Amino acid sequence: MTKSGSRIAILALVATAGLASGGCSRVVGHQGFIADDQLIAAVQPGIDTKSSVEKTLGRPSFVGQFTADEWFYVARSTKQLAFATPTPTKQTILRVKFDAAGNVTSVDRQGMEQIASIDPVSDKTPTLGRERGFFEDIFGNIGAIGATGQSGGTADNPN
Repeated sequence: MTKSGSRIAILALVATAGLASGGCSRVVGHQGFIADDQLIAAVQPGIDTKSSVEKTLGRPSFVGQFTADEWFYVARSTKQLAFATPTPTKQTILRVKFDAAGNVTSVDRQGMEQIASIDPVSDKTPTLGRERGFFEDIFGNIGAIGATGQSGGTADNPN
C-alpha cells in the first residue's frame, strides 16, 4: 500500500470512529417551567395576587385537581446516554396557594425528593387456576371433543 493509500485508510478509520462515538453522546433535556430563583423569590404571600403571579411566572403547568386555588409550576432536567432511558438530574415543583379572594397565601418549593421509583416485582402476572405446561397448552384439546361424558356428538347421535 502506498503512503497516500495508508493515509486515506487511517483518515477513513478516524472518521468512522468519530461518527460512531457521536452516537453515544450524552443528551441533556429540559421539560416544563424554566425556574428563575429571582422571579420565584419575588412572589410574596399577602402581597401578590393571581394576576401578578401570572405576570411574574407565567401560566402554571397545571391547576390543582380539587380546587383552582393551587397553581403548580413543574420543571425537570434529564440526562440520557445514547438510547438509554432518561434519568432526572434536577426537578423543581413550585406550588402557589391562593385564598378565596385570589391573594397568595403560601409558596412551597420541592425538588428531587418527590420522584418515586417504581420497580415491578416480576414479569409474571399470577392467575387463578391450575398450572399448564407448554405441551399441555398445545396438545391439551386432543381427544377432548366428542369424548365420552362430554357434549358434542354427531348429527345422527346428538348425545
